[in-house]
Amino acid sequence: MNKLQSKFGIADTEVISREICHSGFLQLDRLQLRHKLFAGGWSKVMDRELLVKGQAVGVLLFDPSREEVVLVRQFRVGMIDEKHSPWLLELVAGMVEEKEDLLEVARREAEEESNCSPENLIEICSYYNSPGTSNEKLSLFCGQVDAGNAGGVFGLSEEHEDIQVVVLSVNALFAAVDSGLINNAMTIIASQWLQLHKEELVQRWN
Repeated sequence: MNKLQSKFGIADTEVISREICHSGFLQLDRLQLRHKLFAGGWSKVMDRELLVKGQAVGVLLFDPSREEVVLVRQFRVGMIDEKHSPWLLELVAGMVEEKEDLLEVARREAEEESNCSPENLIEICSYYNSPGTSNEKLSLFCGQVDAGNAGGVFGLSEEHEDIQVVVLSVNALFAAVDSGLINNAMTIIASQWLQLHKEELVQRWN
């Protein structure tokens, strides 16, 4: 058996009940479920809460000529207890509505949040952000932009967005990840991917 693949699948779980406990900016479901065990048989019935968020997209905006990236800074409620600051430096990102194309979401969010229009979008990876408690799946992309005139404050006021554009050299980005100054998963993953593929992108896009 391939060690990278689980011998269990969705058929090896049983959802006994599922109810929506809260539906607002976020949805919280309560489930009773059980699943098969590696030693054989079934687990006991357990109660779990699931944060229902669906899919999101993040975009690393890279200027190969200047070797700069365009990031955004905005308030994040999940960091409200962060002693330093709840304003997070991260990728352009946004939620995917039902049946939306991921590339179109990537372009839309880049324009809304940074006033940049990325070209040559490349998929970096898709991953689950916090599968122990949420079903949120993120798809990351890298897109080519001209960072020469990037800057300003953007976002949709009706969505309470107040988003500052920040342009960094790629070396400053890598140093910020290495020091822990950048401390969110999607930006770290995209940065490490860029470290592996920067020279290839510079050759291809210049």
